[in-house]
Amino acid sequence: MSVAAAAASPALSDRPERISLAAYFELLMNLTRREVKGRYSQSLFGFGWAVAQPLATMIVFTLVFSRLANIMSDVPYPVFAYAGLVPWFFFLNSVNSGTMSLVQYRNIVTKTYFPREIIPLAQVVSRLIDFAAAAVFVAALIVYYGIGMTRWALLAPALFLLLVAFTIAVTLLTSAVNVFYRDVNPVVQIGLQLWLYVTPIAYPYSKVPAQWRPIIALNPLSGVIEGLRASIVYGRQPDTALLTLSTTITLALLIFAVVLFKRLDRYFADVI
Repeated sequence: MSVAAAAASPALSDRPERISLAAYFELLMNLTRREVKGRYSQSLFGFGWAVAQPLATMIVFTLVFSRLANIMSDVPYPVFAYAGLVPWFFFLNSVNSGTMSLVQYRNIVTKTYFPREIIPLAQVVSRLIDFAAAAVFVAALIVYYGIGMTRWALLAPALFLLLVAFTIAVTLLTSAVNVFYRDVNPVVQIGLQLWLYVTPIAYPYSKVPAQWRPIIALNPLSGVIEGLRASIVYGRQPDTALLTLSTTITLALLIFAVVLFKRLDRYFADVI
């Protein structure tokens, strides 16, 4: 059954019932704890993998881009790269697991009604722990290289919220559509691999050729990652125009994702 057909046909499942904010939050936390326990319960290194994943990529980027590609930066390249990889892997891992989340939880989706957006949201929230562990290593690199902090670091929480908002928007979209078209997941996997290279992580936005900058700027992660690096690593004001564009696209996409998810929500139990 296609998305278009589902949207046009009568509702086949129960209508949503009201749920209190406290119950909503409790269910979200329960699913989040389940995800975290399932991910690390039998893991030898535990949260160490949250650091190892961006760390391994940083080493490759340092060897390839900082040396072979001769990308110069005002700060040590390992700090530059790792500071961009931490938000990227938060986004990557959230979308990867979130896309399949509704299908994986089909047993509870089909048995009873509850706000189904909690399932992909739990995938995103569970990755906050990984983000925190990896962010500690960013702080360690900043201290190791003697990089001073400025007042612009106070922007970091707002930029992080923007990252979470964009991640939620993409995860809601991919998880909802994947219920109707199961080949969405492999398409997402390929898309994420390509997305890495159109995001200024291994290279600064300033090094992008002028004719390609408008395309890179349309990627909301460009403004987020450049903003985080500017405020935390460089200690300066982020690119206002780039950040404004990223914020506008993120908010528009988040509204669209929530509306579409709720329109399709009623058909999940019958299609999944």
